[in-house]
Amino acid sequence: QVQLQESGPGLVAPSQTLSLTCTVYGESITTNGYNWNWIRQPPGKGLEWVGSIRNTGSTMFSPSLKSRTAISRDTSKNQFTLQLSSVTPEDTAVYYCVRNKGGWGQGTQVTVSS
Repeated sequence: QVQLQESGPGLVAPSQTLSLTCTVYGESITTNGYNWNWIRQPPGKGLEWVGSIRNTGSTMFSPSLKSRTAISRDTSKNQFTLQLSSVTPEDTAVYYCVRNKGGWGQGTQVTVSS
């Protein structure tokens, strides 16, 4: 059974870069057929897909966030990392790492504030 766990700072200053890591247990992130996603939920709003990295290492991003988003991976640690640059308070949200075909992390609150 796959398990995902987000980690990273809970508070980021405006204009800085948000960096979150997802550690995956029970499944290799290089297994064929899986995408590994970042999804967020701002307070009082619905879920928003941020981007994903495929088992091949290729990435896809939400068009609205593409210019500020990078996703990378460390296969030796079975982790993938989100970096969101130039953050504003509108980036405040609970951030989830998610495997397609099932599997969510518990989510981590990130607040953008000075």
